[in-house]
Amino acid sequence: MRQLVLDTETTGLEPSEGHRIIEIGCVEVIERRLTKANVHHYLQPDREIDAGAVAVHGISNAFLADKPRFADIAEALIDYLRGAELVIHNAAFDIGFLNHELRQWRADAPRIEDLCTVVDTLALARKRHPGQRNNLDALCRRYEINNAHRDLHGALLDAELLAEVYLAMTGGQVALALGNQASGGGQQGGHAETQVNPRRLRADRPALRVVRASEPELMAHRERLQAIGAASAGGCVWRSLTD
Repeated sequence: MRQLVLDTETTGLEPSEGHRIIEIGCVEVIERRLTKANVHHYLQPDREIDAGAVAVHGISNAFLADKPRFADIAEALIDYLRGAELVIHNAAFDIGFLNHELRQWRADAPRIEDLCTVVDTLALARKRHPGQRNNLDALCRRYEINNAHRDLHGALLDAELLAEVYLAMTGGQVALALGNQASGGGQQGGHAETQVNPRRLRADRPALRVVRASEPELMAHRERLQAIGAASAGGCVWRSLTD
């Protein structure tokens, strides 16, 4: 399965009011492994950015003055997105803006929903953690993902963090690649309950070498347990299990 974790930054909140995308970040995940084949664009919106939006992402019109417009990257972006499963936090917002940009670019442009399937991680998080905060910062804390470098929102930065959150939230391995194991589920539903097949792992990995403790190590261990037992008035649970 090819997935693209996607995020955007915009000039404001409503495309119907003429607001535009000013940053797109995509992180590619294939078979639950980060490929590093990411895409990142800053875009010239040809309009002023709302002050409230600048406070969120810190991107100014002056910074975007020499950047390409959406029309300049539209064809390449469609080719990159086509056929993937998009993983987006609060997907309706980003999909609405992307479809607006595509209509502005060309009247017969495809909709994102015609190019891709979509997983909304906000809906997924609300289902798994009802009644709790489920914004990206809260999810990073819940799944122990370091986001200390996130002072402001940024499309690529947020997509990278969301990719780690998504893999953790769906039971995947983030820091350690486990070979070519397949993810569970199909194209549309595989995100809900992805499990690693233990039989597949046993087939792919060599037998683990067993290293047994030496006699001096065992003696030191017993002495340590005796000391713990003496200090806790016989409350060393491990010793009660092994004696």
